[in-house]
Amino acid sequence: MSKTVLDRPGDNTRRSAAPAEDSSRADAPPRPGLRPVGPQETVTPTMFGTPEPRGGRTILVAEDDHSCRSALHHYFERLGYRVAEAADGPSSLRAVFSQSADLVILDLGLPGVDGSEVLIKIRRHSAIPVIVCSGQDSEDQRIRLLNMGADDFVVKPFSFAELEARVRAVLRRGVVAPASSQIAHGDLVVDRGTRTVTLRDEVIPMTRKEFDLLAFMAASPEQVFSREDLLERVWGSTAQWQGRSTVTEHVRRVRLKIEDDSDHPRWITTVRGIGYRFSAPEAD
Repeated sequence: MSKTVLDRPGDNTRRSAAPAEDSSRADAPPRPGLRPVGPQETVTPTMFGTPEPRGGRTILVAEDDHSCRSALHHYFERLGYRVAEAADGPSSLRAVFSQSADLVILDLGLPGVDGSEVLIKIRRHSAIPVIVCSGQDSEDQRIRLLNMGADDFVVKPFSFAELEARVRAVLRRGVVAPASSQIAHGDLVVDRGTRTVTLRDEVIPMTRKEFDLLAFMAASPEQVFSREDLLERVWGSTAQWQGRSTVTEHVRRVRLKIEDDSDHPRWITTVRGIGYRFSAPEAD
């Protein structure tokens, strides 16, 4: 089993820290949701052996079953992909909106926020490809999820090779242009690559969530976001799970760091009765 690193307590998003024993061997015990290789089936290098380069693409595996999630992680990593993991709905949303994944493998049976709702929330704000996995093989469900924005649908149990072929097919359909690393508005520069904020050439220290909040809002100047929007997009949460005061407090702390007068802000302004807007300075 590979070692993993948790971003912080309570965060179920996992990332690989080191390669480990291959759990996708043909003689390994079957994993839940994965079809074991049959005795007459050819095991090719593409399936389990020498990695095929995949251009450094990042896959987010959103699956609550640890053994299934771990097996998928090891398999795709062996093929040259970068892999992130999420074990529930909220952490899946956090990972989608805070990381640069190229594709999501999404299980429908996620705790916290189920997979269907995660798909809806992703599609409100992102075009990232999503392959849905489910143990239910009904035509109505497949049609419903594809109409909701899924790019493909895979029925459990599935084989490693079939899923990876579907991943490659979905990624071939189109590449989402990567967002620029730097967001510059006048003398305020937010660099998502280095996770730094500079104001008038001075580095402004930020906590993780302060940075995420500022970077998210600065990327969409003049757009108004409610506290519920920000909870969903920045925290990957909802008002049912986390108080809206979390957003209010983080906005207050960011203002203290970047505003000349936090009582009369020019960067993050309040839209009464709705939420907040990042206001870019007018060009000279």
